[in-house]
Amino acid sequence: MRLSTSSLLFLAVSVFFSGCVGTGPNTQQGAVTGGALGALAGAIIGNNSRGGNALGGALIGGAIGAIAGGTLGNSVDNQRGTIYRSPEEAASNVVVQQVPPPPAPPQVAEVVTAPPAPTAVWIPGYWAFNGASYIWLGGRWEIPPPNCRAYVAPYWAPRGSRYVYVRGYWR
Repeated sequence: MRLSTSSLLFLAVSVFFSGCVGTGPNTQQGAVTGGALGALAGAIIGNNSRGGNALGGALIGGAIGAIAGGTLGNSVDNQRGTIYRSPEEAASNVVVQQVPPPPAPPQVAEVVTAPPAPTAVWIPGYWAFNGASYIWLGGRWEIPPPNCRAYVAPYWAPRGSRYVYVRGYWR
């Protein structure tokens, strides 16, 4: 089956404008990087195939690369809690009667390296609750999502007689 150039162009534009589920910085960066690498690989493969269709290969490779890169970046955003922009979005499904006490901070001081970009914000390390226990997430630099300037660290919020764990989020 051979797709026409207009069909390939329609496919690429549809994928590009469909957007990603998340809008965090890793989702965006992953989609752009994956799309560029996929387009390059697709163009090379398409050009070297029997049909010599570099444009078609680039469009298909770019679309597949953008989807794969965005998916991987979105996974990182969800793990780090970078795509949430309000306490309501960041609220987890972890609800407890009493807030479990966090472990003691690590005895080793965090090393804050030079920022990777002028707009990068240092997120200090913290104990995150995963529903069963606390896990240490070391400090890191992050580029704030568009229209966000401050990072709100995770916390336990009272909800009636219970507490809900609110993941870190940008505002």
